[in-house]
Amino acid sequence: MGIGLYVQTVSMTRILHLVMLTMLFLFNSCSGYNNASNEGLNDSIQISEHETVQIENDISKDASEWADSIMETMTIEEMAGQLIMPAVYSDDTEHTMRLLREYASDDHIGGVVLLKGSVEAAEMIVDTLRSMLHVPPFIAIDAEWGLSMRLEGLPEFPRNGRISTDADETLLFDYGYEVARECREIGINMVLGPVLDVLPDGRRRSGIGSRSFGRDAERIARLGVAYAKGVESGGVISVAKHFPGHGSADADSHKRLPMVDKTREQLEATDLLPFKEYVSNGMSAIMTGHLYVPALDDEEVPVTVSEKVLGSFMREEMGFDGLIVTDAINMGGARGYSAVDALIAGADIVLAPAKTENEVKGISDAVRSGRMSVEILRDRVRRVLFYKYMTARHDGNSGYIRENNEAERIIKLLR
Repeated sequence: MGIGLYVQTVSMTRILHLVMLTMLFLFNSCSGYNNASNEGLNDSIQISEHETVQIENDISKDASEWADSIMETMTIEEMAGQLIMPAVYSDDTEHTMRLLREYASDDHIGGVVLLKGSVEAAEMIVDTLRSMLHVPPFIAIDAEWGLSMRLEGLPEFPRNGRISTDADETLLFDYGYEVARECREIGINMVLGPVLDVLPDGRRRSGIGSRSFGRDAERIARLGVAYAKGVESGGVISVAKHFPGHGSADADSHKRLPMVDKTREQLEATDLLPFKEYVSNGMSAIMTGHLYVPALDDEEVPVTVSEKVLGSFMREEMGFDGLIVTDAINMGGARGYSAVDALIAGADIVLAPAKTENEVKGISDAVRSGRMSVEILRDRVRRVLFYKYMTARHDGNSGYIRENNEAERIIKLLR
C-alpha cells in the first residue's frame, strides 16, 4: 500500500525561499530536482488548506540543451571523468591538495565524495575543485544523521533508528531542509541519503542497524521521502540507498558480496516499497547496493553491475530516469568489477574507485575498443550534466535563510 503524495505545509518564509530558488533557476543556471522527464521540483506548494502557490519551472529544456552543448565540446576522456567521483578526506594536507590537482587536470572528475574531516577543509576542497574544473562538480557527502556523520563541529542529529516514534513527515521535511541549508553553506550539493533499507522482522541484528528507520516499510517510506523532499527543496540532490534494500542482507557488503534471499513478492511488500515511493515522488537519485538478489537477477553478480536490475527493472519497470549512483566500487561486495561494468549495466556515476586514473582510462579504452558504445557514454554523461545544471550553484547560504536555532529545535523534536 502506497503512502500517497506528501504535500508539505510551509510558512511564507519558505515560500519566499522557493521563489528565490526559482529565480536562481532562471537567471543563474541553477537548482531544482526531479526526474529528467518531469517539469520541476515544486510545481505547487500548499500554504494553507485553501491556498496554493504555483511555482512554475520550465528549465528542463534549457538543462538538456546545456548538457548537449557542453558534451559536444568534451573529449572521450573528459566525458569518462564526469562519471567518476573519488572519495577524499576533508583535510587540507598537501597530499589531499595534490590529489585534487591530479583528479582535476588528469582525470577530469565529475566530483568528489567528502570523507571525515573539518568544515574548513571541506570548504577549501569545494573552492579548489570549482576553480580547477571546467564543468561544475558534484560535491557529495554521507549525511545519514546530518553532516556531523562526516564533519566535525556541526549539529548532531540522532541516527534514523533512534528517531522518536512521534516524528512525522513535516518534521522530517524540516530536518532534510536544515541539512540542505548546512550543505549549501559549505558548498555541498549532493547528500548520500536517506537510507531506505528495511530491517527484517524476527532478527535482532542487521548490518544496517540504526542507520535504518526501522522495520516498518511504510513508515520508512513516509519519513524517508519527506526527508528527501526537504533536502531537495533546499537545493541539494538526495540519493536514496541501498537499492533494492540492504536490511536483510546476510553479510556486510564492505567485506564481501551479500545475498538478499527473498521472493519477488516479499521484496515488493517490504524492501522495494520505500524506493518505489521515492521514485513516484520524483526524487533525484538512487544508490545501488553491492547485493546479490536472485529474485531480480539469478546470476550471482552485484546489483551494481546487473543490467537486469539497473536497466530492465529500475529504468523500464519502475520508470526511474534520475541518477543511478553506485555504492563505493572499492568495497568487497564489488570486488572484481569495474566502473565500466557498472556503466554498461545502467549506472550513471561510480563512487570511490580504488584508483581513479585506472577507472577513467578503463572507460575511455572500453569506448574506443567498442566494449562500451559511445551512445552509452553520452547517455550517462548527458544525465549527469542535466542534474548539474539543475543543481543550484551559488556560494554560501544566499537564498537559504533559516533561523540559527532551527537545528536545535529539530534535534529536540527528533529525540
